[in-house]
Amino acid sequence: MKKFSGKVLFLDRSDINTDEIIPAKYLTEITKEALKPYLLEDLSLPNFKNSKDVKDKAVIVTRENFGCGSSREHAPWALEVNGINVVIAENFARIFRQNMYNCGMLAIELPKDKIDYLFDNYAGKDTSIEVDVENDKIIVTSTEKSETIGFKVGDFDKTLVKEGGWVGYADKNY
Repeated sequence: MKKFSGKVLFLDRSDINTDEIIPAKYLTEITKEALKPYLLEDLSLPNFKNSKDVKDKAVIVTRENFGCGSSREHAPWALEVNGINVVIAENFARIFRQNMYNCGMLAIELPKDKIDYLFDNYAGKDTSIEVDVENDKIIVTSTEKSETIGFKVGDFDKTLVKEGGWVGYADKNY
């Protein structure tokens, strides 16, 4: 199973689309590794620099409708090759969300008030998140405090995550 913990990248914007996650001009690349430097290259956020801000991050916390736009598996691949296996948002575009699970990654939905709470209390600080997949818990830690937040993922999606994605699940079950 992949690692579901690490430093958090807070992206304070809704409707981050797949072209911003990985620009279409890189979709001809034939390896995940080739996508690595281009993650969030076209994301428009004040003071955001993908080459600096993505480095050493493992979790993204963002607003609503993450992964909207065209349906491309390259978007989760670009996250994965950069060591980001967890995205926490109010909600996701349906195909992006399923592509995350199909790749053995976590797309965790939390209500708006919990996302607001995370931004209000942890954004701009050295924050880490550890996800306990078995027990549906997120452990959020900063230099000032640590706390646990519950979440729910469907049973089949959780199974995909545990098996490393759809291919791992199919190998084991078919």
